Amino acid sequence: MIYIVLSIFCSVTVAMLLKLAKRYQISIIQAVTINYLTVIVLSLLFFKPDFKVINSSAPWPIYIVLSVLLPTIFLFLAASVKHLGIVKTDIAQRLSLFIPILAAYFIFKEDFNQLKFIGLGIAFLAIILTFLRKTEAQSKSNKWLYPIMVFIGFGVIDILFKQIALHKELPYTTSLFVVFCLSFLVSIIIVATMVIRKKTKIQLVNVGCGLILGVFNFGNILFYLKAHKALASNPSTVFASMNLGVIVVGTLIGIIVFKEKLSKLNYLGIALAVCAVILITLSQLNAV
Repeated sequence: MIYIVLSIFCSVTVAMLLKLAKRYQISIIQAVTINYLTVIVLSLLFFKPDFKVINSSAPWPIYIVLSVLLPTIFLFLAASVKHLGIVKTDIAQRLSLFIPILAAYFIFKEDFNQLKFIGLGIAFLAIILTFLRKTEAQSKSNKWLYPIMVFIGFGVIDILFKQIALHKELPYTTSLFVVFCLSFLVSIIIVATMVIRKKTKIQLVNVGCGLILGVFNFGNILFYLKAHKALASNPSTVFASMNLGVIVVGTLIGIIVFKEKLSKLNYLGIALAVCAVILITLSQLNAV
């Protein structure tokens, strides 16, 4: 269980760092780029990828799509944290499980039980209530697009990573390393383009923030994988604990530390999000 706790801590810390980025005038794209460089180095140390199995038969189209999606959605994640706070962003990220589950039903034709249908219905309602704004003026703001993109983006990313996991001839950690390398290249291209167009300047503070971000981003991945390995016979426990933990801890940090304002309907949405994760987890247990 210690690995789950550490993974939750790292995940929430990433959100906190993105929240603090505005205060210290951090260039998110520069920090994200250094973040991927840090993750690549740590992947080499901890995952020890097998370069011999990386060949033309690897799922390169999926690698390439992920390499574009990851840094892009990271920017939407940062924008969502900045404009709407940690609470709503964490809810959007965690309830993105809604998308791969729908894909499993409509695309991959998996059987669904009643609990999963109920869980999905509650998750949908939770999303609506969590993002409701207090006034008409606020509701017209385009800021709601950020968590929606986080929701959709992480859902699609989850589907693609699950497709990678189906390639049993390739170690999953080796595929992760390839995706991180390609994501770093995409981020470099974005930063270079922005520097050439004089829309940003390379600053040392962004490098420092990126290093810290990369350590916690990798820690989230490493401990989550270790939790699944340690609790191999209970993957649903890891799934539920991780999602519920991030929702609860992220909510407490957002409200207590960053004084984020939530309406009664938002609180109801958070409670329903917790219920949705529990029901979806129970549905997976019943399916086994």
